Amino acid sequence: MIKISASHADLSRTVATQIAKYAAEVTAQWGCFTVAFSGGSLPALVCPPLITEFADQTDWSAWHVFFADERWVPRQHPDSNYRLLREQLLDHVPIPTNQVYVMDEGLAPAAAATEYIAKLAVVFGTAQPPSFDLVLLGMGPDGHTASLFPDHGLLAESERWVAPIGDAPKPPPCRITFTLPVLNGARKVFFIITGANKAETLAQIMTKPPSRTRPAGMVLPVDGNIEWFLDTDAAAALPTGLRHAGIEAAIERVNKR
Repeated sequence: MIKISASHADLSRTVATQIAKYAAEVTAQWGCFTVAFSGGSLPALVCPPLITEFADQTDWSAWHVFFADERWVPRQHPDSNYRLLREQLLDHVPIPTNQVYVMDEGLAPAAAATEYIAKLAVVFGTAQPPSFDLVLLGMGPDGHTASLFPDHGLLAESERWVAPIGDAPKPPPCRITFTLPVLNGARKVFFIITGANKAETLAQIMTKPPSRTRPAGMVLPVDGNIEWFLDTDAAAALPTGLRHAGIEAAIERVNKR
């Protein structure tokens, strides 16, 4: 589904409403809710309404929070995705601290990625790529998502669930990221995309087959689905027939070719 909002405030509340609703449904069925956040501007966009409008009706004790990627900086650094989420959400709601799974900054990136894989295996109880209830992703103007960048070798990773990257084309260059097997194992993915500088890339993702030049377009959950939450600037280059909230997402993303 594609949902287009006229303002960031409307977009923020729309996404938060869907997160809260879906989390309640999953918790009622399974007793827990597994969610992975990417960083950047996403926490500040989606979290405030979760706190102000949905905190009292959300069973935070059921939430298990992971990070789809992390910039390899100290946790108190302004670029830390953990810090961003802590300031925007974790400091304000009673999610048990032992259910917030942070990447270990005391390890080297490769060791930290391996340790995070071990955490995933314990929580999900599987030797197969975990199936998150929800993964929240953004997209850069170049089409990158999480810390998977255009034409990077990690796009071909099929074994490791979490991997280090030392040559990211935007700072900081050192990061850890979920790989495509994890993103594509999710039951549901929400893409939250804003800004005119992303409009052309988004239109290509929606109308052309997946390509390594547009990593966000390679996120195609095998047994799940994607919902796209856009502002009008990001949606500006979409074909006219797609620029309506509630339309099925781009003919199933060109039939997932």
